[in-house]
Amino acid sequence: MTGHTSAVDAEAQHSADGPTGATTKRARGRRRPLQLSFVTLVVGLIITGVLTAVTSVVYHRNEHRLLRLRARDASALVTTALASVQTPLASAAELADATGGSATRFRAFAAAYVGSRRTFASMSIWDLRDPNRGPVAVAGLTPQLVGKPSGELGSFFAQVGRSSTLSVIGLLNSSRPGFGYGYATSRTSRYAAYAESFLPASRYAPVGRNSPFAGMRYALYFAQQRPRDLLLTNVRVLPLSGSVVQRIPFGDSAFVLVMAAPGSLAGALPQQLPWIIAVGGVLLTLAAAAGTMRLSERRLSAERLADELDEVATENRQLYAEQRTIARTLQHALLPEQLPQLAGVESAGEYQAGERSVDIGGDWYDVVALGRNELLLVVGDVSGRGLRAGTTMASLRFAIHAYAAEEHQPELILLKLSKMLSLRRERQLATVLCARIDVTARQVTVASAGHLPALLVAGGEARYLQAPVGVPIGVEPSDGYHSRTVSVPARATLLAYTDGLVERPGEQLDVGLERLRNAALRMQATLPELVAKLVADPAAGEAKDDIAIVGLRWTN
Repeated sequence: MTGHTSAVDAEAQHSADGPTGATTKRARGRRRPLQLSFVTLVVGLIITGVLTAVTSVVYHRNEHRLLRLRARDASALVTTALASVQTPLASAAELADATGGSATRFRAFAAAYVGSRRTFASMSIWDLRDPNRGPVAVAGLTPQLVGKPSGELGSFFAQVGRSSTLSVIGLLNSSRPGFGYGYATSRTSRYAAYAESFLPASRYAPVGRNSPFAGMRYALYFAQQRPRDLLLTNVRVLPLSGSVVQRIPFGDSAFVLVMAAPGSLAGALPQQLPWIIAVGGVLLTLAAAAGTMRLSERRLSAERLADELDEVATENRQLYAEQRTIARTLQHALLPEQLPQLAGVESAGEYQAGERSVDIGGDWYDVVALGRNELLLVVGDVSGRGLRAGTTMASLRFAIHAYAAEEHQPELILLKLSKMLSLRRERQLATVLCARIDVTARQVTVASAGHLPALLVAGGEARYLQAPVGVPIGVEPSDGYHSRTVSVPARATLLAYTDGLVERPGEQLDVGLERLRNAALRMQATLPELVAKLVADPAAGEAKDDIAIVGLRWTN
């Protein structure tokens, strides 16, 4: 009865839809994609125009800002030259005041500043009471001020005597274009120091290729931006177009720096970005309009694809979990199954893979019994990940067992290990901390190949054992490795670890080391519980790298 009713309903629906109804729906279906395509086209063109205009404005503003920053940097460079000029003049003026204008003392002092490729071409001292008599003493060339009229000469040195800073005079129209600098230590000084430096006759001074301003165009003027006041430039035609102007105070005067860029300071991409947006926006708009027309047809395909992708994602998650489990199993298989337990001391170790670790890592720890009363504690970290890092780690661990059987000292073990691995050959290196423990004497002999220091906890205090740190294994040591022996108190705990325990992204290493020290002091637990808690300490956050930690605790 139900099936019959459904068939009747379907037939009625088919009758209602009929040829005319189906035609109407198809017509509506065709019109709707056309309308959506037109709207998409108009909106896309408007957005493209706005983005193009905004990008163009932002680019030109950014270019101007970058040019001003370059000009400010160049101005700062010119300003720093003031100290190189004023400092020797101040010293010379003070020397002249102290020695009563001694020419011999002055020339001996000025010899370091006057000459070819030195600060000044000429340096002299003048009597401020009567500058028209000429210089008291001269080092280098004869000052061009000697030929100046007495009025101009007196006016300049009167300004030098009154000024508390460097006085600058332009000598741009003389036979040797350049500058003159005058300085007096105080208004009561009798003597003033004066120096001259020259400019290239052509005023052309290119910027070196290694300069931070290489490629920039500039013109430097004295006091005002006028052709006759031009000091230096690296262009043949002035004035500069598209430039910025920066006024630079220099002593009691000033320089004017005009700077321009030959091209785009931000680079070719920002310069072409408005055109890229315009052309790309039009093309994308046309593609979006065409894509809208096919959207309805592709909807079902997209839904089916989404279902398939969800299945693939589920399979990938399962595969990732399997790989992570395999990696952890292999990693633990390469670590010691059981640590030796000697009378008077207990040992414990812990390993934890990093947050996203799906490969075998190079972190390891080990404790080797050397006899009834001695142990060798080792912790290391091989660079890289994967089977290669795991193989290298296993080789180093087994080699340490062999060297320990020969009862080598830690520094000798590290030296022998350094011959097994070469950064140049294998493209790998390893950091290793090696400690020989005398359980009965409570003595620890530590040597380090670029590894983090061990932590000693005893008597309510925790401190890092500072031992000589050599280069990592894989880098040939220049003078071998060295060890340090320390005595530890009764019931002390010694912890050695890899960097995954203390390093966190964006955090300084000292912060992580201090966090570990505080945590080891705060946690009261058995040794196995302590190493497990340190690895899982919530205050340290989740580790991105693998962690290996091993500890020893004296029981008496």
